[in-house]
Amino acid sequence: MAPRRLGFWPRFAVVLVKPVLTVWTRRTWRGMEHLRRDGGIIIVPNHISHADPLVSAHFIYDSGRWPRYLGKASVFRVPVIGWILHRCKQIPVERGSVEAARSLDKLVAALDEGGAVVIYPEGTTTREPDLWPMKGKTGAARLALATGAPVIPVAMVGPERMFDPRTARIRLRPRTPVTVVAGPPIDLSRWAGATPTRAILEEMTDTIMLRIRDLVAEIRGGTPPPLWERPARTRTPEVTE
Repeated sequence: MAPRRLGFWPRFAVVLVKPVLTVWTRRTWRGMEHLRRDGGIIIVPNHISHADPLVSAHFIYDSGRWPRYLGKASVFRVPVIGWILHRCKQIPVERGSVEAARSLDKLVAALDEGGAVVIYPEGTTTREPDLWPMKGKTGAARLALATGAPVIPVAMVGPERMFDPRTARIRLRPRTPVTVVAGPPIDLSRWAGATPTRAILEEMTDTIMLRIRDLVAEIRGGTPPPLWERPARTRTPEVTE
């Protein structure tokens, strides 16, 4: 990626973060050619660690694209940090409010500008005990249906060795092995032009998550389990006297 095209603050972020990751990780990158395409793309990684946004950003940047992540709008209101995030072309997203529709408009605009938008379809780090992908939320499917942008699956193994979400332990050992693999665009053509009903969005989301899971299995080996589902919340029965 040509530094002149980025602007000062994205270049500053690269200068600050990339040397640290270069020392911290020993990288195996595959499938970068799937990100090297003109126009907007939706990148959907698995989410196994709080360290994996750094690893995926490194991978996407090395492929020649500038990653544009979604972030909680509240973070963008933090003095200095929010200002830098805006300058680095990151995207604030409102959750659980009437502003959610405007957030979708921002994502559509980023894709129209030719951006590489990164969405974690699981919404949070996986709760599956062995860190396999779990069932996703419908945001990536909704955006794909609204824009027709290619959805590129990305699988990562290794960031959990940098920070394990199960133990909340950080490991600063140099040259920690990490593997990132991007696959070809997921075929969602049979839903093109469909009405975004809940059923349609869930079908698309399952297709996306199964492709990510299969990419993870290619790295890890073995037979992947079914997509893990969050346990249903149970209500505590009221006690009557």
